[in-house]
Amino acid sequence: MDIKSMKNYLYWLYCQFELITCSYLMEPWEKLLFYTFNIAMLVTVLYAAYTFVSGHLSMAFQFFWHFFGNQRENTVPIMK
Repeated sequence: MDIKSMKNYLYWLYCQFELITCSYLMEPWEKLLFYTFNIAMLVTVLYAAYTFVSGHLSMAFQFFWHFFGNQRENTVPIMK
């Protein structure tokens, strides 16, 4: 795939995005607000996924590890 066809394909994707979101009808300042809001929401979702999903996956693995009978040893010694 050469550079010109890649450039045309990316431009086509951008035009499709504008058609789907109807942003081609907006004025430039409206487009700026619209794109800024969308990018902020995307960054927020990606940050939340990066922050919280790893903890949830860890807890799920621990649960299933315990569920299948493979328990970790208790690190707290029993004192009498």
